[in-house]
Amino acid sequence: MTYATDRLFEEVAYVAYHFHWSFEEILELAKEDRGYALDTELTADDWVKVIADFKAKVMEETGEPFPQAPKDQVWAAIGAVFGSWMNQRAKTYRRLNNIPPEWGTAVNLQAMVFGNMGDDCATGVAFTRDPSTGHNDFYGEYLVNAQGEDVVAGIRTPQNLTLRGKEMNHSKLPAMEEVMPEVFEQLDGVRHTLEAHYKDMQDIEFTVQRGTLYMLQTRTGKRTAPAALKIAVDMVQEGLISEAEAVEIVGTHPRHRLGVAGSGAAVQPAVVAEATATADQRERAVLLGHRLRLQSADLLGNPGVLRLGRLAPSR
Repeated sequence: MTYATDRLFEEVAYVAYHFHWSFEEILELAKEDRGYALDTELTADDWVKVIADFKAKVMEETGEPFPQAPKDQVWAAIGAVFGSWMNQRAKTYRRLNNIPPEWGTAVNLQAMVFGNMGDDCATGVAFTRDPSTGHNDFYGEYLVNAQGEDVVAGIRTPQNLTLRGKEMNHSKLPAMEEVMPEVFEQLDGVRHTLEAHYKDMQDIEFTVQRGTLYMLQTRTGKRTAPAALKIAVDMVQEGLISEAEAVEIVGTHPRHRLGVAGSGAAVQPAVVAEATATADQRERAVLLGHRLRLQSADLLGNPGVLRLGRLAPSR
């Protein structure tokens, strides 16, 4: 029984069985009773009691015991993924990207890797370049003996990936570059491989299990408008992309447009979503329609006209 069991229990309970309360209170009380500050201080015997309390909570809230058979849990998780095909966010995404609902979706089953099996394990998130400035610096955080959620949950203080990041943030915590130099070197190589393949800055997630690096996910990284311009120019100079590709990246990336136009005459004309633009807005706006790579969250979180950013000074 380990800290990994706690995270696995919570994820199965939340995703597969829609138990929407937090188990953190039970965990915090267990640590308080034993005088612990960190989850990782709990012993195997402590976890036996904590998991028993988790199960009791499920019974109390649902009137049914938490499913014990791994096969049942897997099928419940598969059903949850298929069920998500018809939630509102998925419908909006399909509408924006012209994806017919009858296409359906698919589920990949993969074995988990664990970043919380000891001091030779870790987990982290990173950008292949600085998303704030656009500088070609490896930018990210990690934690030793932890799972991915721990890095962003605020329970533990994340550590910088690089010595440069550690120095810039005046951190006293060791950087991954010095704690796991061989793994860091592999990770740094992966970031260059990903940029060469996708031809854009990437947002990545990774886990280290028993000294072995596993890449979990990569996607196009969000960035500020100044960073977008610098990244595009630098990638042209580095020979990764052409000038035409640079213009396309800067002009169509969702995050670059979320500056909210209308803050003064100097920032017009604006870009607005064509589907919601008024006649007046159509006269003064550049309408990109389906060329805009909108995210479903952009629409769901912004009722009314969605003003997306600044293109050029007014004349």
